[in-house]
Amino acid sequence: MSNRWKGGFIQAYFDPLTADIINAELYAWGGNTLGQLGLGDAINRSSPVQVGALTDWSEISISNHSAAVTNTGTLLTWGFNYAGSLGQNDTIHRSSPVQVGALTTWLKVSAKGYHTGAIKTDGTLWTWGDNLYGDLGDGTVIQRSSPVQIGADTDWAEISMGAGEAALALKTDGSLWAWGRNEQGQLAQNNTIYRSSPVQIGALTNWSKISMGDNSALAVKTDGTVWAWGDNQVGRLGLNLTTSVRVSSPVQIGALTNWSDASTFLSTALAVKTDGTLWAWGDGGSGQTGLNVADDNSSPVQIGSLTDWAKISCGRIHSSAIKTDGTLWVWGDAGLGRLGNNADQTVDVSSPIQIGSSTSWSKVSAGNVGILATLEIS
Repeated sequence: MSNRWKGGFIQAYFDPLTADIINAELYAWGGNTLGQLGLGDAINRSSPVQVGALTDWSEISISNHSAAVTNTGTLLTWGFNYAGSLGQNDTIHRSSPVQVGALTTWLKVSAKGYHTGAIKTDGTLWTWGDNLYGDLGDGTVIQRSSPVQIGADTDWAEISMGAGEAALALKTDGSLWAWGRNEQGQLAQNNTIYRSSPVQIGALTNWSKISMGDNSALAVKTDGTVWAWGDNQVGRLGLNLTTSVRVSSPVQIGALTNWSDASTFLSTALAVKTDGTLWAWGDGGSGQTGLNVADDNSSPVQIGSLTDWAKISCGRIHSSAIKTDGTLWVWGDAGLGRLGNNADQTVDVSSPIQIGSSTSWSKVSAGNVGILATLEIS
């Protein structure tokens, strides 16, 4: 788990998003019955295990299946392949990473539920997998086992597939778009009509961060405000509403203007402020809000008092975050080893605990029952 040289030639690359030379190993842990850890088997892991020997991982995402992009623009997938969610033109499950096609122009990827979305370096948007409710945004309800382009636009910037059957995406102009299932108003169209093609949410062009969960969504604007919509079960929208109401258009959470990022998966939400403080709300039944209790919260509550939180990823019933010092922290349901702390898996953890001692963690993604994380090397 230490930061170390692997030996041999390590390829460096120029990351257009960070302007840094980055090299990173990939680690996985947690539930693995579907091969979603990419370790070549179906054995659960209770501590981080390196995935393959590559040292050029750039973007990562895990759910029932996993997807990742390397520095060279290749896209790899593994795990559960229901409805073709691996993009391999079949429905065969994979327990090790397999490249999607031969192209090396992939930039961003989001794997959640039974579908996957990705953006290429040319700004085009592609999706594949389950499409029962128009989840893929290609104007049909036809399942796709290989990538299909969504429209002809070349200005897509971010993609967030939902744990349910809906998705969000951002364009480079700051406009926000959604498609898929909508019975809880999760498409923010002020109605419950399903959409099989992207529809813009309002007319504003100041959106900066997005996270689509199960039947709810979060987004941050460039002015530092955070917004929520969809199903409010267990207070997951953070609007201080204790009833399970349906909110079908964006509503601001509080009045603060210093939010920098937000993440949701099922019924819990995490957010970080520009001052480095970490906040949570929604379902805390397994300790996944990190508030040292197993209670639900209908509005944001600060996790501890530290001001050095940097990156967050909310899993189904567990949570993860990276601090500015490069340390990795987890909390929530410990079943199947998903916390990676190599401890009693029957004891949930209700406040953040550090994984190992490394100070070089760079990205983290929490999924259904596991976690992926990249560790920078030099």
